[in-house]
Amino acid sequence: MKINVDMSICLMHGQCVIAAPQVFSFNDAGDLVWLTDVDDALRADVEAAADACPEQAIQIEA
Repeated sequence: MKINVDMSICLMHGQCVIAAPQVFSFNDAGDLVWLTDVDDALRADVEAAADACPEQAIQIEA
């Protein structure tokens, strides 16, 4: 599955990092980074991250 984060609306709350730390993280500069192509085995975690995002900035493609 493909993941995209709309950084024009992301406010870096970090809820995605909490929900799916194997996919989302903050780098040393404090920027959000994420895997763009993720195995379907992590779908539940990625969906939880998208649901937890206050800005609804995470899009998941099949």
